[in-house]
Amino acid sequence: MTDLRLFIDAFHFIRPAWLVLVPVIVVIWFFVRRRATRPAMELEGIAAHLRRALTVGGGKRRLVLPIDGAALALVLAALGAAGPTWSRVPDPFVAQTAPLVIVLKVTSSMEQEDLAPSRLERSKQKIRDLLELRAGGRTALIAYAGTAHSVVPMTEDPNVVQPYLEGLSPEVMPEDGDDAAAALELAQNDLAKENAPGGILFVTDAIETVDVSAIDAVEEASIAVLAMLPGGTNDRGIDSLGISVVRATPDDGDVRTLDRQLNAAYQRALTEEGTQPWDDRGWILGWPAALLALLWFRRGWTMRWSLFLALSMGIMPPAPAQAEGIADWFFTPDQQGRIAYQRKHFDQAAELFVDPIWKGEALSRDGQYSEAAKVLARLDTADAAFREGLAHVKGREYREGIAAFEEALKRDPDYPGAAENLETAKQILDYVETAREQSDTGEESGEGADDVVFDNEDARGADTQIQGADEEGGLLTAEQWMNTVDTDPGDFLRQRFAIEAARGQ
Repeated sequence: MTDLRLFIDAFHFIRPAWLVLVPVIVVIWFFVRRRATRPAMELEGIAAHLRRALTVGGGKRRLVLPIDGAALALVLAALGAAGPTWSRVPDPFVAQTAPLVIVLKVTSSMEQEDLAPSRLERSKQKIRDLLELRAGGRTALIAYAGTAHSVVPMTEDPNVVQPYLEGLSPEVMPEDGDDAAAALELAQNDLAKENAPGGILFVTDAIETVDVSAIDAVEEASIAVLAMLPGGTNDRGIDSLGISVVRATPDDGDVRTLDRQLNAAYQRALTEEGTQPWDDRGWILGWPAALLALLWFRRGWTMRWSLFLALSMGIMPPAPAQAEGIADWFFTPDQQGRIAYQRKHFDQAAELFVDPIWKGEALSRDGQYSEAAKVLARLDTADAAFREGLAHVKGREYREGIAAFEEALKRDPDYPGAAENLETAKQILDYVETAREQSDTGEESGEGADDVVFDNEDARGADTQIQGADEEGGLLTAEQWMNTVDTDPGDFLRQRFAIEAARGQ
């Protein structure tokens, strides 16, 4: 679905009763203009040369009359008062971009240098550009060759994806091949866990024809392909797909196109099923109406009903913040903060916002979880306590998060999501404490490396240091490779993929 189609489907007026004024204004304009343009009556008894000398403006006729400007300004004011809208006010607690699973092909064919520096490196550049464009959007990364593997699960932080993306190369894949169907299945499993419709993006230089039907059959998610092929090069499988295929371009035009296409279904869901109020865009029409009103200062354009127009303009909804520099003259701090928030300048927005809910959300989106929790803790509503709990959990302060969720349920036992998040936070804390207990014997085995710090207020287990075991040959166990995350990402992924492939066999 295109942006234009979504705009057409969602467009409506919030206060349609004001539209009744439009035909009234048109009728008044018609009769007033007709009267103004009626030929002047011939005055008998006055000589023609005297009549011409005594007539002002009789030799020319203006195409635009004062009634035209006044009527147009009134129509604009009426349309603005009706509240045209085509989208909802963004929810500060809901990402405005769709969940996305990026599926990257990592094979020897992707190392060809016909797309400098190579198809694979160019693919990584495109993925980084997409992550930057989707700042704050939930994104997962899957790599595939002969087998498919989840590299990074759904995350809102692009910095988590970067090191693992750099570590991907054909050498880390257990088997060579092109099993796009297996990667598609993994991607669908990731999206099934999300609460909103998402998209799948294949970044590849080829699709096996046997996998074309499986990809085309996907209905529950938007799906697209970024073809990493130089100009003049085609692939039979990619050309056979019935979905959106975008070829890699030297600039970021391909990435922006894909982002719009994959985000369309999500935006429709937010518009149709969202609970946020509709975003009143009537202020847009207020500016041209105000400019037309300036014509009244010209001699001969002042009309007796200008007061009515001025009153109409006065009842129009106020315009949202759109200024910088001298913004303090016209807009409140919260309006200025809204501008910075929409531009994804979350640190600046946090400084500008006065409203504690918006301020807490901006701090959280900027990664300042502890500060966000402190701001939200000042409020005594269930919603604030729930948001405080989310901030604590994101900051790995699980015990504080549990207390905040319990407080939210105390204030409103039926608050949506509070009970579920409370149970999840308890499970995470129990897992952390259990991991500490199981690591008690690590000191005696000669292990020692990076410190691992856990929340341990319950004094379960002892403080230890963890490092992967040094084994000759064979595969590391899942617990052992989890302890080697401080190594090179490529080595880490090689070990992990090998374990997953062995288990699959």
